Amino acid sequence: MKNVELKEFSKFTLVKEKVKTNVCKVNSCESAATLIRELYKGTEGINESFFALFLDRGNAIIGYAKISQGGRYSTCMDSTIVAKYAVSSLAVSVILAHNHPSGRAFPSVSDEKATNDLKRGLNYLNIKLLDHIIITEDDHYSFAEENLL
Repeated sequence: MKNVELKEFSKFTLVKEKVKTNVCKVNSCESAATLIRELYKGTEGINESFFALFLDRGNAIIGYAKISQGGRYSTCMDSTIVAKYAVSSLAVSVILAHNHPSGRAFPSVSDEKATNDLKRGLNYLNIKLLDHIIITEDDHYSFAEENLL
């Protein structure tokens, strides 16, 4: 694998910082989870935060954005901000990610509802939601693997 620098989209600018990673193409939920862990930089157990990965037609990662930073028990999944970055980056698909500091890698009812709402919104823009991955320090949960998308 080659070392790739990913662009972070933030605060309405096109590039804020670059993150070096060996994951440049997502071909499984495992490869997506690996990249997501690199974005968290070991903070999975501290407080909840929400990321979105943006991909091109070949599932190569165009960039990512940290959508929100929350507290110990929740964070905001703002669909307008996700859609803004998806359109700005000309993404064909999106992978959502957030963490559960509790260590329990299962979605809450509100996680499921917000994911379905965002999936519907992205569909209007012809952007596919490939997955929503919840990570903990030791585990992860994939909506796609569990057929929830």
